[in-house]
Amino acid sequence: KIPIIITGMSYGGALSKKAKIALAKASTLAGTATNTGEGALLVEEREEAKHYIYQYHRGLWPHGNKEEFYRLADMIEIQVGQGAQAAASQSTPARNIDAEFREIYGLQRGEDMVIASRLKEVETPAQLENLVRRLKEETDGIPVAYKFGAGHYLEKEMDIAINAGVDVIVIDGAEAGSHAGQPLLSDDFGLPTLYAITRAADHLTRKGLKDKISLIASGGLLNPGHFLKAMALGADAVYIGTIAIMALVYTQFIETVPQEPPTELVLFTGKAKEELDVDLAAQSLANFLKSCVDEMVLGAQALGKESLADVSREDLVALTREAAEITGVDLGYRLHERDARNQIEPLKPLVAKQLIIEAERKGVGTGTDTGTGTGAGVGDHHD
Repeated sequence: KIPIIITGMSYGGALSKKAKIALAKASTLAGTATNTGEGALLVEEREEAKHYIYQYHRGLWPHGNKEEFYRLADMIEIQVGQGAQAAASQSTPARNIDAEFREIYGLQRGEDMVIASRLKEVETPAQLENLVRRLKEETDGIPVAYKFGAGHYLEKEMDIAINAGVDVIVIDGAEAGSHAGQPLLSDDFGLPTLYAITRAADHLTRKGLKDKISLIASGGLLNPGHFLKAMALGADAVYIGTIAIMALVYTQFIETVPQEPPTELVLFTGKAKEELDVDLAAQSLANFLKSCVDEMVLGAQALGKESLADVSREDLVALTREAAEITGVDLGYRLHERDARNQIEPLKPLVAKQLIIEAERKGVGTGTDTGTGTGAGVGDHHD
């Protein structure tokens, strides 16, 4: 119902069970969807989420990417990378894995939870196409998305996904958050979200696919203004993660601060994770989501639009030359080129007439020599 979706944040690898259930409840209250993240499907989470996205991930644990899991989803998201960590491998050490975690993931005692750098069954574009086809066949045709971290060759990667037959492309900018990303990957890899949205939307438009393949943008988007501008630049919806967690625990900060950060309420390794009030957290996030949509609607109405989907780049102005060059929108301190043409064209006959009057007043002919002045008519050619 709303264009703001809760992004993938995994159980165990990132969040506690209570936090995942709270996200699911909030998504239902607000009329949106939540995402499993790179982790196992939680039965309790699925029960609370009206709309559920299963992330087909790069994890190597036994209970991952099973048909019995993703058949329960409303959309499958093939994840090959993310903005905060590129496509680097990562792991959760066994010392941070408790008995319930091991059981849900199918891990042995002392075994790390490992995420590889790529999907083990996809080495070529043809294999990705086979995967997309298989997932659609096994799930009676539910939408399949493709998520990757934005890089300089994003159009080539988009083409691979498009040719594979995906329905949705998720572009994750470099500002995306992560609870465990390496500083080098988070700080020095990837394209900023603004660049990524603009290039991805332009590429879909050039290929005539803007109305056929949906674009979801993510990475550092925090408030209604960010969300509305992302849609104006060409995104159909946005993912939120960090700000969703902040909204989730907003009314419960007192449980941890000032001694500990509020994330201790939601992380799997958090010292205060059992103190999280799930219902209160869910309502807090739902309120945030609803208020964001209300403000976005207000902004669209102020622009004279009937729908959020009607907002476009024509409604934006850039405050710097750099922003104008990146996005293709007009500079705020320069007259809109189309408006400038519309104002200048009607003036041309008047200007021409005034020039003729001035020429005649000065004794300059209009194409014939009258015997006065210089005899040089407007339009005459003289060697």
